[in-house]
Amino acid sequence: MLQIYNTLKKQKERFTPIEPGKVRMYVCGMTVYDYCHVGHARVLVVFDVIARYLRESGYALTYVRNITDIDDKIINRANENGESIDALTSRFINTMREDAAALGVLPPDMEPCATTSMEQIIAMIATLVDKGYAYAGDTGDVYYDVSRFESYGQLSGKRTEDLRAGERVDVVGAKDDPLDFVLWKSAKPDEPSWDSPWGKGRPGWHIECSAMSTDCLGDHFDIHGGGLDLQFPHHENEIAQSEAATGCKFVNYWIHNGFVQINEEKMSKSLGNFFTLREVLKEYAPEVIRYFILASHYRSPLNYADQNLDGAKLALERFYTALRGVDAAAVSDGGEYQQRFRDAMDDDFNTPEALAVLFEIATALNRAKADQATQLASQLAGQLRYLAGVIGLLQGDAEAFLKGDADDDGLSDEQVEALIQQRIDAKQAKAWTEADRIRNELQAQGVIVEDGAGGSRWRRA
Repeated sequence: MLQIYNTLKKQKERFTPIEPGKVRMYVCGMTVYDYCHVGHARVLVVFDVIARYLRESGYALTYVRNITDIDDKIINRANENGESIDALTSRFINTMREDAAALGVLPPDMEPCATTSMEQIIAMIATLVDKGYAYAGDTGDVYYDVSRFESYGQLSGKRTEDLRAGERVDVVGAKDDPLDFVLWKSAKPDEPSWDSPWGKGRPGWHIECSAMSTDCLGDHFDIHGGGLDLQFPHHENEIAQSEAATGCKFVNYWIHNGFVQINEEKMSKSLGNFFTLREVLKEYAPEVIRYFILASHYRSPLNYADQNLDGAKLALERFYTALRGVDAAAVSDGGEYQQRFRDAMDDDFNTPEALAVLFEIATALNRAKADQATQLASQLAGQLRYLAGVIGLLQGDAEAFLKGDADDDGLSDEQVEALIQQRIDAKQAKAWTEADRIRNELQAQGVIVEDGAGGSRWRRA
């Protein structure tokens, strides 16, 4: 049975959906003012794997991932660029989707944007005001009254007394308490705004997700996810808003992925220590990045380093080398490998343990190939392809992956093939010195030649 670490309860819990056989999941998506970095890639891949596995487990999943397309960072970046907000956000929505697709991330079922959800956002704020959980200030801003929500801090474990004691920012404007947070911001000159009962303005960030998630999935749904940095205050505020507005429990299971780190610091745009995904994709194949992310448990910190990405590439080479030259058989449910793979994934989506099972299959596959046990090799290749596909790996062509792309100053595929043919000719003529010279030349160019019963194959190192 699937066990999920629930941040709300600080422990693993058996997953029981609200409605048998169906799962509703919401994940906080990107704020679209720049290119995705590797930290964003981790969120995309982690919840793609969770979505894939829930569907593989037989659940009818509705997966919602929102887009924040209006906030201070977006406004500031558009002004810096001298372009419209629509032009900026449209461009980065497109690049985000391209990056996600490159990583093998399947599109969510629904992808609401804040700017197209304004009716739902304003309606939720009005409900909170009517119920006494929010108040309008003289400036036109509307704030959530944290003191009215008794269980504030239930997700993060923070107490309002401690938060208030540590608050150094003076109360400004019409804000009654330093912990109160904005739901509606009054319009400023030359900024986008919408009509509301409190005057022209735009929403605060936290209310957007509460309104979009409940509009798409209902007042009470199964899973809410996002990066660990969103646990407080964003997700804490979402709970307070949503439960106060609807009068019912908001979410049953909260899932948070760990940070991507560089030198033990969180990778983020604010710290300036980030690599855009597009920069990394110039050096590594998309599947290498996906494997790198899945090689660590989703809740653990993920240390970004070239040697870790190189290790991911070598691991994929091992898998594809095992699959090379084997026709994968169709797979039926059952078998020890499949059970152990599922046991790993049922244990809070433990992808490192699931990958360990895949390595065992690859080892057995190599042994079957060496023994020329063709039928067994075909069955093992089928299992390897099938189970890896559950987490979005090993769906490419083995030859294409292993041969890869030539460096700008490296040998082309045609040049490699020509040299290999020269080496074959030299061996047939018993010109062993020449054959060795060609092999060494290829190796110096980063091309590994592998001789076998079926002839010579090659791959890029």
